[in-house]
Amino acid sequence: MKITDDILYAGVNDTKIDLFEGQFHVPNGMSYNSYIILDEKTAVMDSVDHHFGEEWISNIEKICGEKTPDFLIVHHAEPDHSANILRFAERFPNAKIVSSLMAFNMLKNYFGTDFSDRRIIVKEGDTLSLGKHTLQFISAPNVHWPEVMFSFEQTEKVLFSADGFGKFGAIDEKDPLYDWECEARRYYFGIVGKFGANVQTALKKASSLDIKILCPLHGPVLSENVGKYIQLYDIWSSYGVESEGIAIAYTSVYGHTEKVVKSLEKKLLNAGCKKCAVSDLARCDIHEAVEDAFRYGTLVLATVTYNCDIFPTMKNFIEALKERNYQNRKIALIENGTWAPVAAKKIKALFEESKNISFANTVITIKGEMTEETDTQIDALVKEIV
Repeated sequence: MKITDDILYAGVNDTKIDLFEGQFHVPNGMSYNSYIILDEKTAVMDSVDHHFGEEWISNIEKICGEKTPDFLIVHHAEPDHSANILRFAERFPNAKIVSSLMAFNMLKNYFGTDFSDRRIIVKEGDTLSLGKHTLQFISAPNVHWPEVMFSFEQTEKVLFSADGFGKFGAIDEKDPLYDWECEARRYYFGIVGKFGANVQTALKKASSLDIKILCPLHGPVLSENVGKYIQLYDIWSSYGVESEGIAIAYTSVYGHTEKVVKSLEKKLLNAGCKKCAVSDLARCDIHEAVEDAFRYGTLVLATVTYNCDIFPTMKNFIEALKERNYQNRKIALIENGTWAPVAAKKIKALFEESKNISFANTVITIKGEMTEETDTQIDALVKEIV
């Protein structure tokens, strides 16, 4: 696959993986991206997951032909992108390995060597000339590991963005951008979301560059409407509201809380709410629920009191939000408890240290089944949050 005449794709698709990083469901697989810049000097950009070492090496050899790589650029030392560095070093003994000092220290943990006899350490602002192409290195710590660097190819205006602008899913050659926003959003908030401030810093650095193409380490190359993707990352990393609508996350043991949620959803839509994204936390992909919680400006949490506390899956969900610095949102609460409902109080306590979280004045409390009073409370909450 050609990115430009001189920049080609050398990555692989993993269509057998079920869980990425041991936790994220990837029904459409995963891509591990690697790129090659052909010039007077040839540079390979990043490695791939350890299962695909020979396929990757074969891709390199097919693209390079009679030439051999002069450099391997390591933007990110995480094993899904670095696992075959030793294999590369053995296959191409004259190639130099280029990365940050912190990355080399990490690679020693994995391979028992920091490649000191053939490494080139680069830092913010350093450049590497390949001939007519020049790479400018940009430090991007915690996007999403601390050693991460981006590089900007100055001639063709290509940003190699490590895990930035990546998405779940193998690359579909017929429709590479299929479901990009949904799966990129789930990827961002699942993996990078905690580090919004670091992403903002990286975006400020990128704003001075005339970027024409984004080459991430996962997902498709982005060469059209690049500003759209950068704008989405700006919204996500500043914890802004992306879309009009309300997210509802609930747990229900015997169906009573679910009944209230369904009634609320119907009334919200009838009142003009553009979108209600409803998640049953016991059954849904929790990372999709996290994605929705960050996408919209209002979140409704509905849960039962369980062992004098919050139902476990709801507590796990809230902890997942807090871990990703959930902020700048309004939260509405629905609690159910037959004899001692305390869920709302417990939830508020969990968010005490979160930034810019406000709670709706109306708290819906039920003690088992819905009543006329419950219906009145739902109407009050709808009026308050639509």
